This record gives sequence, structure tokens and C-alpha cells, in this order.
Amino acid sequence: MSEGTGVVERRVLIDDNEMAQNLLGRNDEHLESVERAFRVRIIPRGNELIISGEEEEVERVTTLFSRLMEIGRHGAPLTGSEVRYAIRMTREGNGDRLSEVFSDTILITARGKQLKPRTLGQRQYIDAIRKNALVLGIGPAGTGKTYLAVAMAVAAYRNREVNRIILTRPAVEAGERLGFLPGDIQEKVNPYLRPLYDSLFDVLGLDTFQKYMNKGLIEVAPLAYMRGRTLDDSFVILDEAQNTTPEQMKMFLTRLGIGSRAVVTGDITQVDLPKGIQSGLDQARTVLAGVQGISVVYLTERDVVRHELVQRIIRAYEAHEQRKSAEQSQEG
Repeated sequence: MSEGTGVVERRVLIDDNEMAQNLLGRNDEHLESVERAFRVRIIPRGNELIISGEEEEVERVTTLFSRLMEIGRHGAPLTGSEVRYAIRMTREGNGDRLSEVFSDTILITARGKQLKPRTLGQRQYIDAIRKNALVLGIGPAGTGKTYLAVAMAVAAYRNREVNRIILTRPAVEAGERLGFLPGDIQEKVNPYLRPLYDSLFDVLGLDTFQKYMNKGLIEVAPLAYMRGRTLDDSFVILDEAQNTTPEQMKMFLTRLGIGSRAVVTGDITQVDLPKGIQSGLDQARTVLAGVQGISVVYLTERDVVRHELVQRIIRAYEAHEQRKSAEQSQEG
């Protein structure tokens, strides 16, 4: 191509074959994501990548791969969602903050996986949990609210900052109530608590989880079981808090005892309470805003780390709600 077209070529040296596989991804999926995002052509050749295209785009991609290599040297293989997030940050001019996101290891899971924040929002959430006795983590599905809170609870226990971990959820969701479910009370509540069990299994492994449960070091229970208790030296997580009433939320928050910390998570766009009842989480984020020792962190669709389709679904629903609100305003 002639020089007048503005097309340039840059070469990025890769550390070794393992790093090359990390950068390219399975079946070159990472490479294809970068090519689509920046309108460049990338050719892997030996221990280097040859990048060609418009100069500005090529420079950004060259910098992106350099930063991805820095991240890859200190962690596990890059996932598709991490690469897509790195692409987005680079396009927005925040590429220099990538190491800030991915360099913080919370803990190593039972399977040897390094557990880290994967977005700036998640990093802010983790920092807030470290610095405050109470954190409200509010955001849509897939942003890691519960999983990261569980990881921070396990890390706090391992570091002897707390003596036990307590995880709880309100037991009314999606129009179902306990009385309509078969079995005894434990069998009735288990379906509601299953996501908490899943997070603990993944972080601790089944054997360690069962050992901790048998010793009373971990308790997983419906919110109703918290009434009348005082929770000292505990890391307490209230999940799906959008489905608490204001009275339940106040009850929970006033259970905290000496040496305890709490994380309250929920999605205020997914409230399953009966019509006309305000969400306790929605009220708490207003009532507690600005109170010393409490942080309210908002995660968004930009922090979704599940399948990329989840981000599109969230955006589609948000657009639908905006159109509906606009139509109702016009009718009014």
C-alpha cells in the first residue's frame, strides 16, 4: 500500500509460545476481537505480531497488546471478556488503567484460579469492601456482586479478620413463596440459597466448604433467621437485597455487632416484591448515602463479565424501559 493512504505496519515481539496462545486466544478469538474493534489487520508470525492499518489505530493496538502481555505475565490465561474489556478501555483512552484492574489478586481458589476484579467498577467495589464496614453493591446480573463479596469474605476469614462467614437472602422471589414449595423448611429455602452455595463451592472447593459448615464457620440461611441475633466478628452478605422490605433491611443492618462487616448486594431493576411495597435496598441507598463507614457502589452493564450477550440483553431492556417511560410521559 502506498504511503499516501496512511497505512503503517508495526511489529509486536511476543515473549514465548505460551504468551502467544494467551494473546491470540482459542482459535484466534482474541485476535479476531481486536481486528473487528480497531479495523486493523494482524498476522501472527513466529514470535511476533505484524499489525497493519491506519497509523492511529495501529498505535493503539500495539499499545493494547503490550499491556495485555504485561497482564498475562502475572496471571491466568486471558478470557474473552477480559480482552473485550481491555479493548473498550483502550478505545476510550483508559488503556493505562488496565493493570490497575487486573493486578489485584483477591485470593487463589480451590482449583488454583487467581480471583481478581475484571473491570474498573469491580475494582472500585473491592476497594470499597476493604475500606468500609458496610457496602451496598448495586447492579445488574453478571457484574460479580455476589461472587466477589463471597471471595472477599473468604479472604477476610483466611486473614483472621473475622471468625465466621454468614450469607443470607430473602426467601421470596419471582412471585413464589415458601408455602407453595414441597418439603421441610430447609428443603423449601435451599433453592433460594443455591447461588450462595455455588459461589462458596467455587471459591473453597466442596471438601473445605463442608468442613467449614460442619464447624459452624460458614452459615447460609434465609433472612428471616437473622431476626433477634447480634452478629459479632462476622463477614455478613445479604444477597438479592432488592427483595427485602424496608423493615427487613433495617432489621438486617442493625444485627451487625463488634468486629463485623457486611456487604449488601442487589439489582433494583429486578424487584419481585408485591406491587406497592418499596424495596428495602432502594430505600437504604438513599437513607445511608453519605454515612461514614458506608459505601454505595453502582455496577453497570459495563461491568458484566458473563457471556457478552448478557450485556446486549441488559442494554436492550434498558432501551425498552426508556421508550416505555417516554410513551407514558407523552400520553400523560
